[in-house]
Amino acid sequence: MTAIPPMPAAFLGHGSPMNALEENRYTAAWRAFGAAVPRPRAILAVSAHWHIDGLAVTAMPRPRTIHDFYGFPQALFDLQYPAPGLPQLAEEVADTVAPDFVVGADRDGWGLDHGTWSVLVHAFPEADIPVVQLSLDARKPLDWHLALGAKLAPLRQRGVLVMGSGNLVHNLRALDWAQPEGGFDWARRFDADARALLAERPHDLPALATHPDYRKAVPTDEHFLPLLYLAGLSAAAGRASDVLVDGFAYGSLSMAAFTLDADGPRIAAGGEAGAAALPRGVAPEDANI
Repeated sequence: MTAIPPMPAAFLGHGSPMNALEENRYTAAWRAFGAAVPRPRAILAVSAHWHIDGLAVTAMPRPRTIHDFYGFPQALFDLQYPAPGLPQLAEEVADTVAPDFVVGADRDGWGLDHGTWSVLVHAFPEADIPVVQLSLDARKPLDWHLALGAKLAPLRQRGVLVMGSGNLVHNLRALDWAQPEGGFDWARRFDADARALLAERPHDLPALATHPDYRKAVPTDEHFLPLLYLAGLSAAAGRASDVLVDGFAYGSLSMAAFTLDADGPRIAAGGEAGAAALPRGVAPEDANI
């Protein structure tokens, strides 16, 4: 019997929520990824924006679209991503990650935050594939998240696309509006070293915590953690992930995206416009990107 190839996995650098409304080379990359992969049974999303003291999974049949940001145009608040949920996947996730304990199936507290829907609105615009979110346990160290990502590997054999959404470099207090497509030297160094590890030794990605630029690139870890889930899946598969698109925004954001086992084009630097910006006058820490 011919083995069924595993469903691809991905980490997508999401940047500003405004990318949900705009057309640029990052959103083009997300569209290319969605068009290239087989249709998933479901999507398990690990978003930077569900960072709590515990491991939880959404289990509602109709997850709400959460507009978890401030100061953006009304058109962004009006945007809905009405993908169905898949409550039985919550049970599959709990069984798959055991003995790590899922504290609960969230049936009404969360939904789909902008880390998830701002990329899926481009990758799967019909919103007809069930989406479930897995929380980031804020109490756990980097190596625990890597190991949990590896534990999710069996879900890929069952038609589940595992997707992380965050930013490899994410320092909102260092944003430089004069560099809409630029990256500080420290951001570029950290980005390059992370990509080298993903290509050669994904199981060693937590070692980046000792990198001299780590505290600038990762002043808080919630946007970095979803990348560890892709690294764990890559280590479990024994295959490197591929760069889907790369680039920087405003000096201190990396928009890099990576895929595992996805046959699709790489979107080169240049070409279409760069990443969307925050509205002027909105403090980055209040905007919650």
